Amino acid sequence: MTRNDKVSLMADGPTSAAIEVDHLFKIYKQTRAVDGISFSLPRGSITGLLGGNGAGKTTTIAMIMGLGLPTSGRVQVLGHRMPEESAAVLGRMNFESPYVDMPMRLTVRQNLTIFGKLYAVKNLPGRIAKLADELDLTQFIDRANGKLSAGQKTRVALAKALINLPELLLLDEPTASLDPDTADWVRAHLERYRRDHKATILLASHNMLEVERLCDRVIIMKRGRIEDDDTPEAIMARYNRTTLEEVFLDVARGRANGAKDEAR
Repeated sequence: MTRNDKVSLMADGPTSAAIEVDHLFKIYKQTRAVDGISFSLPRGSITGLLGGNGAGKTTTIAMIMGLGLPTSGRVQVLGHRMPEESAAVLGRMNFESPYVDMPMRLTVRQNLTIFGKLYAVKNLPGRIAKLADELDLTQFIDRANGKLSAGQKTRVALAKALINLPELLLLDEPTASLDPDTADWVRAHLERYRRDHKATILLASHNMLEVERLCDRVIIMKRGRIEDDDTPEAIMARYNRTTLEEVFLDVARGRANGAKDEAR
Protein backbone atom coordinates (compact mmCIF):
# COMPACT_ATOMS: atom_id res chain seq x y z
CA MET A 1 0.00 0.00 0.00
CA THR A 2 1.37 3.40 -1.02
CA ARG A 3 1.08 6.42 1.20
CA ASN A 4 -1.44 7.93 -1.23
CA ASP A 5 -3.62 4.82 -0.98
CA LYS A 6 -3.88 4.91 2.80
CA VAL A 7 -7.15 6.01 4.32
CA SER A 8 -6.98 9.24 6.26
CA LEU A 9 -7.25 8.72 10.00
CA MET A 10 -7.72 12.33 11.01
CA ALA A 11 -11.34 11.66 11.98
CA ASP A 12 -12.71 8.75 13.96
CA GLY A 13 -15.39 7.80 11.47
CA PRO A 14 -16.65 4.65 9.77
CA THR A 15 -14.30 5.19 6.80
CA SER A 16 -11.12 5.30 8.90
CA ALA A 17 -9.02 2.18 9.36
CA ALA A 18 -9.48 0.12 12.51
CA ILE A 19 -5.71 -0.21 12.96
CA GLU A 20 -2.95 1.76 11.25
CA VAL A 21 0.67 0.84 11.88
CA ASP A 22 3.28 3.01 10.16
CA HIS A 23 7.04 2.28 10.21
CA LEU A 24 6.81 0.80 13.69
CA PHE A 25 9.99 -0.07 15.60
CA LYS A 26 10.52 -1.55 19.04
CA ILE A 27 14.13 -2.01 20.11
CA TYR A 28 15.30 -3.64 23.34
CA LYS A 29 19.00 -2.84 23.76
CA GLN A 30 20.44 -4.44 20.60
CA THR A 31 17.37 -6.51 19.70
CA ARG A 32 14.86 -5.24 17.12
CA ALA A 33 11.71 -6.97 18.33
CA VAL A 34 9.69 -5.04 15.74
CA ASP A 35 11.64 -3.77 12.77
CA GLY A 36 9.88 -1.05 10.77
CA ILE A 37 6.55 -2.71 9.97
CA SER A 38 3.57 -0.99 8.33
CA PHE A 39 0.02 -2.19 7.69
CA SER A 40 -3.56 -0.92 7.72
CA LEU A 41 -6.61 -2.99 8.69
CA PRO A 42 -10.03 -1.92 7.41
CA ARG A 43 -12.97 -1.99 9.78
CA GLY A 44 -14.97 -5.20 9.76
CA SER A 45 -12.04 -7.35 8.63
CA ILE A 46 -10.48 -10.46 10.19
CA THR A 47 -6.70 -10.57 9.85
CA GLY A 48 -4.34 -13.32 10.92
CA LEU A 49 -1.00 -12.30 12.42
CA LEU A 50 1.35 -15.25 12.02
CA GLY A 51 4.94 -15.99 12.96
CA GLY A 52 7.06 -18.26 15.08
CA ASN A 53 8.13 -17.56 18.64
CA GLY A 54 10.10 -14.31 18.74
CA ALA A 55 8.68 -13.05 15.44
CA GLY A 56 7.36 -9.87 17.08
CA LYS A 57 3.62 -10.64 17.16
CA THR A 58 3.10 -10.15 20.90
CA THR A 59 5.16 -6.95 20.96
CA THR A 60 3.16 -5.59 18.02
CA ILE A 61 -0.16 -6.38 19.72
CA ALA A 62 1.05 -4.78 22.96
CA MET A 63 1.83 -1.54 21.11
CA ILE A 64 -1.53 -1.63 19.33
CA MET A 65 -3.19 -1.91 22.74
CA GLY A 66 -1.14 0.99 24.07
CA LEU A 67 0.65 -1.23 26.60
CA GLY A 68 4.05 -0.73 25.01
CA LEU A 69 5.69 2.48 23.82
CA PRO A 70 7.18 2.27 20.31
CA THR A 71 10.83 3.17 19.88
CA SER A 72 9.66 5.01 16.76
CA GLY A 73 6.79 4.91 14.31
CA ARG A 74 3.07 5.39 14.67
CA VAL A 75 0.08 3.33 15.82
CA GLN A 76 -3.50 4.52 15.44
CA VAL A 77 -6.53 2.56 16.62
CA LEU A 78 -10.08 3.54 15.62
CA GLY A 79 -8.70 6.90 14.54
CA HIS A 80 -6.73 7.66 17.72
CA ARG A 81 -2.98 7.73 18.32
CA MET A 82 -1.69 5.08 20.70
CA PRO A 83 -0.75 5.22 23.50
CA GLU A 84 -1.28 8.99 23.73
CA GLU A 85 -5.04 8.84 23.09
CA SER A 86 -5.69 5.37 24.51
CA ALA A 87 -8.42 6.65 26.86
CA ALA A 88 -10.59 7.36 23.81
CA VAL A 89 -10.51 3.76 22.52
CA LEU A 90 -9.74 1.31 25.34
CA GLY A 91 -13.43 0.95 26.15
CA ARG A 92 -14.14 0.05 22.53
CA MET A 93 -11.58 -2.74 22.21
CA ASN A 94 -10.69 -5.90 24.10
CA PHE A 95 -8.11 -8.68 24.24
CA GLU A 96 -8.38 -12.43 24.77
CA SER A 97 -5.72 -15.00 25.51
CA PRO A 98 -6.18 -18.36 27.25
CA TYR A 99 -2.67 -17.87 28.66
CA VAL A 100 -3.74 -14.91 30.82
CA ASP A 101 -5.57 -16.24 33.86
CA MET A 102 -8.30 -14.37 35.68
CA PRO A 103 -8.38 -14.46 39.53
CA MET A 104 -8.64 -18.12 40.51
CA ARG A 105 -10.69 -17.71 43.71
CA LEU A 106 -13.43 -15.66 42.09
CA THR A 107 -16.31 -17.36 40.32
CA VAL A 108 -16.93 -16.92 36.62
CA ARG A 109 -19.81 -14.56 37.38
CA GLN A 110 -17.68 -12.50 39.78
CA ASN A 111 -14.86 -12.21 37.26
CA LEU A 112 -17.19 -11.13 34.47
CA THR A 113 -18.88 -8.66 36.81
CA ILE A 114 -15.55 -7.02 37.68
CA PHE A 115 -14.48 -6.70 34.05
CA GLY A 116 -17.94 -5.50 33.04
CA LYS A 117 -17.78 -2.74 35.66
CA LEU A 118 -14.32 -1.73 34.41
CA TYR A 119 -15.91 -1.20 30.99
CA ALA A 120 -19.05 0.45 32.45
CA VAL A 121 -21.26 -2.10 30.72
CA LYS A 122 -24.95 -1.20 30.92
CA ASN A 123 -27.37 -3.85 32.23
CA LEU A 124 -24.37 -5.94 33.27
CA PRO A 125 -26.34 -8.89 34.77
CA GLY A 126 -28.25 -9.19 31.50
CA ARG A 127 -25.06 -9.03 29.45
CA ILE A 128 -23.45 -11.76 31.57
CA ALA A 129 -26.55 -13.95 31.23
CA LYS A 130 -26.51 -13.52 27.44
CA LEU A 131 -22.80 -14.44 27.21
CA ALA A 132 -23.33 -17.43 29.51
CA ASP A 133 -26.04 -18.68 27.18
CA GLU A 134 -24.12 -17.99 23.96
CA LEU A 135 -20.83 -19.50 25.19
CA ASP A 136 -22.37 -22.34 27.23
CA LEU A 137 -21.12 -21.11 30.60
CA THR A 138 -24.35 -21.57 32.56
CA GLN A 139 -23.44 -24.86 34.24
CA PHE A 140 -20.31 -23.40 35.85
CA ILE A 141 -21.11 -19.67 36.03
CA ASP A 142 -20.87 -19.77 39.84
CA ARG A 143 -17.82 -22.04 40.01
CA ALA A 144 -14.40 -20.66 40.99
CA ASN A 145 -12.17 -19.97 37.99
CA GLY A 146 -9.42 -22.10 39.52
CA LYS A 147 -11.67 -25.18 39.39
CA LEU A 148 -12.41 -24.96 35.68
CA SER A 149 -10.93 -27.14 32.95
CA ALA A 150 -8.60 -25.56 30.38
CA GLY A 151 -11.37 -25.54 27.78
CA GLN A 152 -13.84 -23.91 30.18
CA LYS A 153 -11.29 -21.22 31.04
CA THR A 154 -10.83 -20.51 27.34
CA ARG A 155 -14.56 -19.91 26.89
CA VAL A 156 -14.65 -17.69 29.98
CA ALA A 157 -11.72 -15.69 28.59
CA LEU A 158 -13.66 -15.18 25.37
CA ALA A 159 -16.72 -14.05 27.36
CA LYS A 160 -14.52 -11.53 29.15
CA ALA A 161 -13.25 -10.26 25.80
CA LEU A 162 -16.80 -9.78 24.50
CA ILE A 163 -18.28 -8.29 27.68
CA ASN A 164 -18.17 -4.72 26.33
CA LEU A 165 -19.27 -5.54 22.75
CA PRO A 166 -15.90 -4.36 21.38
CA GLU A 167 -15.47 -2.80 17.96
CA LEU A 168 -11.93 -4.18 17.87
CA LEU A 169 -11.04 -7.62 19.20
CA LEU A 170 -7.44 -8.79 19.58
CA LEU A 171 -7.19 -12.57 19.95
CA ASP A 172 -4.20 -14.71 20.93
CA GLU A 173 -4.79 -18.42 20.25
CA PRO A 174 -8.54 -18.15 20.95
CA THR A 175 -9.27 -21.90 20.65
CA ALA A 176 -6.23 -23.25 22.50
CA SER A 177 -7.07 -26.19 24.80
CA LEU A 178 -10.45 -26.72 23.13
CA ASP A 179 -11.56 -29.99 21.58
CA PRO A 180 -12.24 -29.81 17.80
CA ASP A 181 -16.02 -29.62 18.20
CA THR A 182 -15.93 -26.76 20.74
CA ALA A 183 -13.19 -24.96 18.79
CA ASP A 184 -15.32 -25.09 15.64
CA TRP A 185 -18.28 -23.74 17.62
CA VAL A 186 -16.17 -20.84 18.99
CA ARG A 187 -14.92 -19.97 15.49
CA ALA A 188 -18.51 -19.87 14.23
CA HIS A 189 -19.41 -17.58 17.15
CA LEU A 190 -16.55 -15.22 16.26
CA GLU A 191 -17.65 -15.12 12.64
CA ARG A 192 -21.21 -14.23 13.70
CA TYR A 193 -19.95 -11.61 16.13
CA ARG A 194 -17.86 -9.95 13.42
CA ARG A 195 -20.79 -9.97 11.01
CA ASP A 196 -23.48 -8.83 13.44
CA HIS A 197 -21.42 -6.08 15.08
CA LYS A 198 -19.22 -5.10 12.11
CA ALA A 199 -16.26 -5.70 14.41
CA THR A 200 -12.61 -5.91 13.42
CA ILE A 201 -10.59 -8.91 14.59
CA LEU A 202 -6.82 -9.32 14.71
CA LEU A 203 -6.02 -12.98 15.32
CA ALA A 204 -2.63 -14.34 16.39
CA SER A 205 -2.70 -18.11 16.07
CA HIS A 206 -0.57 -21.14 15.33
CA ASN A 207 -3.64 -23.04 14.16
CA MET A 208 -3.30 -22.64 10.41
CA LEU A 209 -6.64 -24.28 9.60
CA GLU A 210 -8.31 -21.77 11.90
CA VAL A 211 -6.58 -18.89 10.13
CA GLU A 212 -7.55 -20.25 6.70
CA ARG A 213 -11.18 -20.47 7.79
CA LEU A 214 -11.54 -17.15 9.60
CA CYS A 215 -9.18 -14.66 7.99
CA ASP A 216 -9.63 -12.40 4.99
CA ARG A 217 -5.95 -11.56 5.12
CA VAL A 218 -2.74 -12.94 6.61
CA ILE A 219 0.33 -11.02 7.78
CA ILE A 220 3.37 -13.24 8.31
CA MET A 221 6.14 -11.91 10.57
CA LYS A 222 9.70 -13.15 11.02
CA ARG A 223 12.41 -11.55 13.17
CA GLY A 224 10.36 -8.41 13.64
CA ARG A 225 9.64 -7.83 9.96
CA ILE A 226 6.69 -8.55 7.69
CA GLU A 227 7.62 -11.47 5.46
CA ASP A 228 4.36 -11.55 3.50
CA ASP A 229 0.93 -9.92 3.53
CA ASP A 230 -2.00 -11.07 1.40
CA THR A 231 -5.12 -13.22 1.33
CA PRO A 232 -4.60 -16.83 2.46
CA GLU A 233 -5.32 -18.05 -1.07
CA ALA A 234 -2.84 -15.66 -2.70
CA ILE A 235 -0.09 -16.51 -0.22
CA MET A 236 -0.54 -20.25 -0.70
CA ALA A 237 -0.44 -19.78 -4.48
CA ARG A 238 2.66 -17.61 -4.29
CA TYR A 239 4.54 -20.25 -2.30
CA ASN A 240 3.11 -23.10 -4.40
CA ARG A 241 1.62 -24.69 -1.28
CA THR A 242 -1.81 -26.14 -0.56
CA THR A 243 -1.99 -25.14 3.12
CA LEU A 244 -0.90 -22.20 5.26
CA GLU A 245 0.93 -24.64 7.51
CA GLU A 246 3.26 -25.51 4.64
CA VAL A 247 3.82 -21.79 4.00
CA PHE A 248 4.47 -21.20 7.71
CA LEU A 249 7.12 -23.94 7.73
CA ASP A 250 8.76 -22.54 4.59
CA VAL A 251 9.04 -19.10 6.17
CA ALA A 252 10.12 -20.38 9.60
CA ARG A 253 12.82 -22.64 8.14
CA GLY A 254 14.14 -20.15 5.62
CA ARG A 255 12.73 -21.91 2.56
CA ALA A 256 10.51 -19.03 1.50
CA ASN A 257 12.57 -17.82 -1.47
CA GLY A 258 12.94 -21.33 -2.83
CA ALA A 259 9.23 -22.00 -2.53
CA LYS A 260 8.45 -18.79 -4.39
CA ASP A 261 10.92 -19.71 -7.12
CA GLU A 262 9.22 -23.11 -7.51
CA ALA A 263 5.89 -21.36 -7.93
CA ARG A 264 7.26 -19.33 -10.83
